[in-house]
Amino acid sequence: MRKAWPEVVGSITDWLLPRRCLLCDAPAGADHLCEACADDLPRIPLACPCCARPVVTPGPCAVCLKRPPPFDAAIAPLDYAGAARHLVTRFKFGGRLSHGVPLAHHLIEAVRRDIATTLPDALIPVPIHPRRLRERGYNQSMELARPLARRLGIPLLPHALQRVRATTPQMRLPEAARAANVRGAFAVHGDLPAHVALIDDVLTTGATVGELARLLKREGCERVDVWCATRAT
Repeated sequence: MRKAWPEVVGSITDWLLPRRCLLCDAPAGADHLCEACADDLPRIPLACPCCARPVVTPGPCAVCLKRPPPFDAAIAPLDYAGAARHLVTRFKFGGRLSHGVPLAHHLIEAVRRDIATTLPDALIPVPIHPRRLRERGYNQSMELARPLARRLGIPLLPHALQRVRATTPQMRLPEAARAANVRGAFAVHGDLPAHVALIDDVLTTGATVGELARLLKREGCERVDVWCATRAT
């Protein structure tokens, strides 16, 4: 099978201009990081399977045992700190789509490591409001979802969720106000499979993905997982 034109151009570019590390400019691997910088990423060694919070013993955390989240499982391989936070910030707000490559790489590795079976039927990126999409030029969650869908062989539903109401950025609000901020801000478009995974860059309080999980289940989904590149702890 012939390669698509962008893949051909990418292969030629990699041959002529070897990859440089996004963090230190040393020679880099497929994840666009050198070995040293990749090793320095703040990984979460053991996490709650329900919400991806760091835990010291295997199993659900105390918060999820007391009050399970609306979604069924969560994966977030990196702590939202240090180099990982730098990558997310440049990727999300700086227009540096290349900085999403290592984030997607480590998320794919985590999914392959942690999920032996029951992969979702489809991936759905967390949507942003059309106004913000026009301002930014892209949805960072969509850009994370594309390589996941391609490399894991899972269909991508880019328009299954729509943000129908503009909201204050969650990072500007206290935790107690975040759920109300996104309530009723989303709508479902089209048919949904039984099992989906939501894709996003950072999992913080879970208010946004929780609202989306409730909506998806009301519209017929039986299981909703959350896959995020990083977890704010």
